[in-house]
Amino acid sequence: MKLSSSYYTNPSAEFLAKDLLGKILCTRTDDGITSGIIVETEAYFGTLDKASHAYGNRRTPRTETMYIEGGVAYVYLCYGIHFLLNVVTSVKDDPQCVLIRSIEPLEGLEIMEMRRKMPADQKAISSGPGSVTKALGIDSSFNKDILTGDRIWIEDRAISFHTSQVSTVPRIGIAYAQEHASLPLRFFVKDSKFVKVK
Repeated sequence: MKLSSSYYTNPSAEFLAKDLLGKILCTRTDDGITSGIIVETEAYFGTLDKASHAYGNRRTPRTETMYIEGGVAYVYLCYGIHFLLNVVTSVKDDPQCVLIRSIEPLEGLEIMEMRRKMPADQKAISSGPGSVTKALGIDSSFNKDILTGDRIWIEDRAISFHTSQVSTVPRIGIAYAQEHASLPLRFFVKDSKFVKVK
């Protein structure tokens, strides 16, 4: 069952980052349908978060997607190399989001293998946010897509993890965020081999 649009308007990106673990991220492209179980996320809590693109209420053509009401995809190019997928959360003009960092391949494995040029059981196929988008065929054209549509969506198939199965640690690669770099806002499933950095 697809998550409803109201699910994404929860005002806590931290809560949703934890709650999205075990949910199924799906895409439909010309290649077919691919999906994976979300096993690693990071929360970004908006204008007060020094690690967020929206810190200080910055509004640019790129960040404007974050200011839409929760329930859309925010896709941007990182270092001119990798597309990264964020789930926009909270209400309009409160630019919070959840970065999808890793998934466990579930459906469309042959398509993922073709895109990534490696076996579906290899950790690197969908470990790390750049690998997630490559495996699922996500590029800049997905930016601003609604997450209840037919091209990208998230399903609840009743997969859940006990708190003892989830690690809560600081986010990665945001040393520039000063004291916010150490906030425990990255969440991952401990026994998943598709989590790149544990």
